[in-house]
Amino acid sequence: MTQLSCLREQRDGGVVWLTLNRPEIHNAFDDRQIAELTDALEHLARDDGVRAVVLTGAGSSFSAGADLNWMRRTATYDEAENLRDAKALAGLMKTLNELPRPTVARVNGAALGGGTGLVACCDVAIASQQAVFGTTEVRLGIIPAVIGPYVIAAVGVRQARRLMLTGERISAAHAARIGLVHEVVPPERLDAAVEEVVSHLLKGGPHAIAAAKRLARDLAGRPIDQALIDDTARRIATLRVAPEAREGLGAFLEKRRPGWVA
Repeated sequence: MTQLSCLREQRDGGVVWLTLNRPEIHNAFDDRQIAELTDALEHLARDDGVRAVVLTGAGSSFSAGADLNWMRRTATYDEAENLRDAKALAGLMKTLNELPRPTVARVNGAALGGGTGLVACCDVAIASQQAVFGTTEVRLGIIPAVIGPYVIAAVGVRQARRLMLTGERISAAHAARIGLVHEVVPPERLDAAVEEVVSHLLKGGPHAIAAAKRLARDLAGRPIDQALIDDTARRIATLRVAPEAREGLGAFLEKRRPGWVA
């Protein structure tokens, strides 16, 4: 296990667990943790041995958003300094959203502000019944700007407008109804539910999963026109002749496990 000051990283075979590790302040993050998490994700993106990434929080919360001490510092910044900080957070969200490995949010408790943004950036989100969510920024006189694109992608414009304007906290059940999370389970079932999703992810070809993730992101919002049809045809044709697809098809025809399944 590697211990970072604000982040725990633990590897179990090809599965990496990243744990936000500031439980005493509900895993609220500051510029240091943003940098550490971004760096960890960039490292995992380059590691072909990583098959899936689980993101969670230590203690009773997933992440309460921005650290109050960090917010006090930013209140003294000028616009250029605030832009630098905002770009760092935006870079974290982009890195997580576009990570070429499947990501699972294990939402063990409150996920507020940027914490909701992290959940929205993950491919799959499993929440404890005790979890709560909210884009609460307007109550501080600011807006959920850098997390906005990912929240809208997860729940749609109509639901996002309510969340962003009211700043209200919503339950895990509500979050599931609007599409922010995929599944809500009792706290004692959270790990089992996450492990079940991870087991499904490990059955897919690693390159195919990365390509499927890009496909979902690239197709979102595009009209079904000839350009889109040609694009999707090229994607499947390219993959069909790749070694991974040949192994997958061969394993299926021979009634055996493909080489990427342990």
